[in-house]
Amino acid sequence: MLKIYHAPRTRGFRVVWLCEELGTPYQIVPVDMSPKYRASAEWRKLNPVGKVPVMSDGDLTMFESGAMVQYVLDKYGAGRLQPQPGTNDHGLFLQWVWFAEATFSRPLGEIVNHNREFADNPLAHILDEMKARCRLCVKALDAALAGKSWILGENFSAADIMLGLSLRGYLRLVDKEFPGNVAPYWVRLTERPAYQRAIAAETESAG
Repeated sequence: MLKIYHAPRTRGFRVVWLCEELGTPYQIVPVDMSPKYRASAEWRKLNPVGKVPVMSDGDLTMFESGAMVQYVLDKYGAGRLQPQPGTNDHGLFLQWVWFAEATFSRPLGEIVNHNREFADNPLAHILDEMKARCRLCVKALDAALAGKSWILGENFSAADIMLGLSLRGYLRLVDKEFPGNVAPYWVRLTERPAYQRAIAAETESAG
């Protein structure tokens, strides 16, 4: 069984949600998010930079959430939730998967890091720039969703899961609502039974 070392509001939620969509058995292992534990030799053995999540599958251990998503798709997906590799659709799938992590999640992460490191004296101009980058990502997503139910068209994919995690962070850290096409897209994402099961599993694991 997959073990997902996870804490609420971290990227491990992507993998939990994906497993729920695929019906892949998994276990959430709660992680102590205190700086002391994440700097410990015990945790650094699993994730050398001290971040969350980590996933194990037998003798394999991984610590990059986007890679975990692709691994689970390839090993357990049986062709589901991603287009056929080598096709144009798969190229667009990869684009949005990486957009969600490399472009959209990056400024969200910088907001979290800045608020943690400069909690006593946050620099407003730094936060404003990061929020502007996030809003630009949402604007790009809004345009891409025109006339579509999901980012690739009519078929839900793991790219929507990757984007959904970023949108979840956006609501918490940037704005309380979405513009245009993104608002109903978010409703469709959060109405999915697998998303709701993932939220319940995350909540239960957190005690």
